[in-house]
Amino acid sequence: MEAYRDQYATLFNNGRKVTVIGISLDPDTALFSWARDADFPMVFASDPGGKVGSAYGAFDAARNTDNRSLYVVGPDGRIVYKAQPFRQMAEDAYTELAAAIDKVSPPPEAKP
Repeated sequence: MEAYRDQYATLFNNGRKVTVIGISLDPDTALFSWARDADFPMVFASDPGGKVGSAYGAFDAARNTDNRSLYVVGPDGRIVYKAQPFRQMAEDAYTELAAAIDKVSPPPEAKP
């Protein structure tokens, strides 16, 4: 998540028409404290029972954990890009993610 925070302006077009939601099995109190302390510009949601993770194929019931899945949802509510698992250590994973975001919410054109 630190990479998302550190690249927020370029990767997520500084939040223009983009909402980033990190979903975790962690309790909401832990997520709130961690997100506040690390100064994250995105939203976090707690999914302690793994219901959201199960719905999207990210929850591993045998290990009681989520894998690092990533989805880009278009303005019509449909998933337009999926990385399952998301390879957070691979630079090209961020290039692919940025391209998927730009496809559904292009960055504003630079003013001369």
